[in-house]
Amino acid sequence: MRVVVCVKHVPDIQSPRSLGDDGRLVRGGDDDTLNELDEDALEAGLRTAEAAGFPGEGHDVTVLTLGPAPAVEALRRGLAMGASTAVHVSDEAVAGSDAIATARILAAAIAKLHAEDPVDLVVAGMAALDGLTSLVPAALAELLGWPQLTLADEITLSEGVVRVQRETSTDVEVLTAPAPAVLSVTDQAFRARFPNFKGIMAARKAPVTSWTLADLALDPATVGSAGSATTLVHAQPRPERPDRIVVTGDAETVPALVDYLSQKGFQ
Repeated sequence: MRVVVCVKHVPDIQSPRSLGDDGRLVRGGDDDTLNELDEDALEAGLRTAEAAGFPGEGHDVTVLTLGPAPAVEALRRGLAMGASTAVHVSDEAVAGSDAIATARILAAAIAKLHAEDPVDLVVAGMAALDGLTSLVPAALAELLGWPQLTLADEITLSEGVVRVQRETSTDVEVLTAPAPAVLSVTDQAFRARFPNFKGIMAARKAPVTSWTLADLALDPATVGSAGSATTLVHAQPRPERPDRIVVTGDAETVPALVDYLSQKGFQ
């Protein structure tokens, strides 16, 4: 079995974030990290592969990312968690890629991996916490021409058929599709394992395959800002709430807080 897990290196969601003069998210901070929801995707990929005999001959879990040099840290985290191989697509021409252009690059990388050794599953998180578009898994499926199974809570792969279970607000759905397929997973069912010391140390020395657009036979005009379907027209910081009230102090402030909440309709 071969599983490819798409991951992304993003600013920590709790950290202050801003856009640069070029309208792009400022990256490269000390707290940039592996997208938390992609850790769930990697856990899902690892569990599915382990059920088939991973680690072992004929089994591989590859973490794949796109981004500048620091993005390799997301791959190191994935390797520490248990992935066996890592691929980093890095090229100056990809800067400014929107979700569709990003999917175009990732799809080309997955197609290259598939040509070398057939891929059974591509797994992604439900969203990247920097953009929150949730578009990439569906775009990957379209570009690869593979079926997509989204927001999975359970995954099984047997005899070339992928089966997932997912919960909606009213039902539990079971979906099936032939492999290879593209999956996205929720943040509820696949709590990521914590890498052990041995895994962390091994990940530091593990080789990472690096590809450029030329390696993927992609025209730079089809990615980056030039190849993106969306353009940022205007952005500004979120304004402070004009009616914001900060209450500090001890127990004597509680009555004032209760009165304020009552005035706002909270009972």
